[in-house]
Amino acid sequence: MSVSDYFLEISESQKRQFIDAETVFMALAQAKKAATEVRGSMLWRDLRNKRTLIRTSASGAQKSLGLQSPETQKMFDSFMARKSSAEERVKALKAQYNIQQRLNRALRVGRVPNIVVRVINALEGIGVHDHFTVVGTHALYAYEMAAGVRIAQAAMATRDVDMLFDTRKRIAFFTAMKKIDSSLIGVLRKVDASFEVTQDQRYTARNQDGFEVDVIRRAAVDGDPHPLRMSDDEDDFWAVQVSMGEKLQSARRMDQVIVSTSGQMALMRTVHPLDYARIKRELSQQKQRDVQKRGKDRLQANIVTELVARYLPHLADDPATAPPM
Repeated sequence: MSVSDYFLEISESQKRQFIDAETVFMALAQAKKAATEVRGSMLWRDLRNKRTLIRTSASGAQKSLGLQSPETQKMFDSFMARKSSAEERVKALKAQYNIQQRLNRALRVGRVPNIVVRVINALEGIGVHDHFTVVGTHALYAYEMAAGVRIAQAAMATRDVDMLFDTRKRIAFFTAMKKIDSSLIGVLRKVDASFEVTQDQRYTARNQDGFEVDVIRRAAVDGDPHPLRMSDDEDDFWAVQVSMGEKLQSARRMDQVIVSTSGQMALMRTVHPLDYARIKRELSQQKQRDVQKRGKDRLQANIVTELVARYLPHLADDPATAPPM
């Protein structure tokens, strides 16, 4: 079976639907971002018998913006208009998103496991999405979506998703987790209450269906803490060092909208496909690596290299520096 035989074309209607759905998804993401800039509210309050403009944050904190005047009235009117407009736009785009999700499902546009999309969206929802990069087999879902094809299941089969944690952003991550008073396993349990960190390998959480989430990291350098628990919760993940962690961390990034079997969408952050192929090829040459894993590494490296050459030529490296087949 040649590498080309692993590519399955999708229909034109599926391609068109994905383009439409992706457009709505990205517009909704931008609208939500704009809405966060006008979170909370403004109100007038009498303080010491003087009408004063108060800005309230989403957490309830209050700040005086000054006494009523033409300037503060203009500030109030502008804020309330922006807030109303942002909320209406988010509401309208959410309705469009729901329609696109149903169309995605009806036309079978997506095949990413639902749990993966839900986990990515949960991380995005608490503001730590860019602290993690999806690596391993699940990255192929991003590449095939970008290319508008399907990769044969023989090269895709896996029951775990590898999430590379960026230790360089650990302070920002821990601050975000403390802000919501949660652990990483706690976030996953909001997606699926059956997730539990396994006792024999604390970097893995498994749900009742046997699906696993692995949290990996680069080897400790530049003051990285080791070992590294993902929160103060004793039941939380301990990120595990992996041999290719530094190379994965240093790889170029690629953000790609993906679609689950239920039609839901998420923005997956992964590594550039040619960097993925290069790292996979290096893994396939490590004698200490399991023979079966080496074979799959080699297959995936070849598939991704060919995928870029045939469908994503704009992502291709200089031929002189591209890894050999």
